[in-house]
Amino acid sequence: MPLLEEVLAEGGAGWRDLSRIGTGVGPGNFTGIRIAVSAARGLALALDIPAIGVSTFDAISLATEERHIPAVPAPREQVYIRPDGAAPRLVTLEEAERLGKPLAYPPEPGQLALAIARAATTADVPAPAPAPLYIRPADAAPSRDAPPVILDDDT
Repeated sequence: MPLLEEVLAEGGAGWRDLSRIGTGVGPGNFTGIRIAVSAARGLALALDIPAIGVSTFDAISLATEERHIPAVPAPREQVYIRPDGAAPRLVTLEEAERLGKPLAYPPEPGQLALAIARAATTADVPAPAPAPLYIRPADAAPSRDAPPVILDDDT
């Protein structure tokens, strides 16, 4: 929140000057996306303004003029892609490169934030509340170990 206040101050604005909030919804860093979406939704609720979720794919496409497939790096030599008219999916880098169009990756963070802001500015409102864009299930799983035994204070 201090960084957001700093950015607003640099622009000569305050919280009450905002008419909507744009946030990235992914794909991207799991924890970062969840924090960004939660912060945007909380601020929008407190300020009584709309929060607009923008996918990384849409932000890439706004920042890239050439013909492309928006792509976000993923672990294990894979990428998240959203080819024209298709649902987002996780594929190997090799498979994505065979689709016939150049892959366009997210711009540097400042440019990515600008693209998200531009998309939020032109979005229709009211809009659904932003939610993280999950393309695959999380890698985390509950522990298979037995839970620890809790002893009573009397023992």
